[in-house]
Amino acid sequence: EVQLVESGGGLVQAGGSLRLSCAASGFTFDDYAIGWFRQAPGKEREGVSCISSSDGFKYYADSVKGRFTISVDNAKNTVYLEMNSLKPEDTADYYCAADFWSDCMVAGRPKSAKWYDYWGQGTQVTVSS
Repeated sequence: EVQLVESGGGLVQAGGSLRLSCAASGFTFDDYAIGWFRQAPGKEREGVSCISSSDGFKYYADSVKGRFTISVDNAKNTVYLEMNSLKPEDTADYYCAADFWSDCMVAGRPKSAKWYDYWGQGTQVTVSS
């Protein structure tokens, strides 16, 4: 059974840091693209970052570029999202997702949520001002 489990969310002050984890079971990241998405109350789900297993390419949304870092620990079958310099507007539920197609980009753009086959349950991040 394929399963993704996120952890690491919480309450943090603006300027602080959190590291989200996405642990996978039932598959390995070798053949999958992994994406991190977030959804704030009343807003649509948006892509934050993704990583391609084909070549290790990493994508970041402009809103998080320079502050967030995506990484993979294949030995632990876990993907991380290191979030620094957090802002109140980063407050959202964060989800990791896996797509059985190794590239997280298509036609030069990051894949939208509809491309992804498996999703975690989400972890809440709240950034206070």
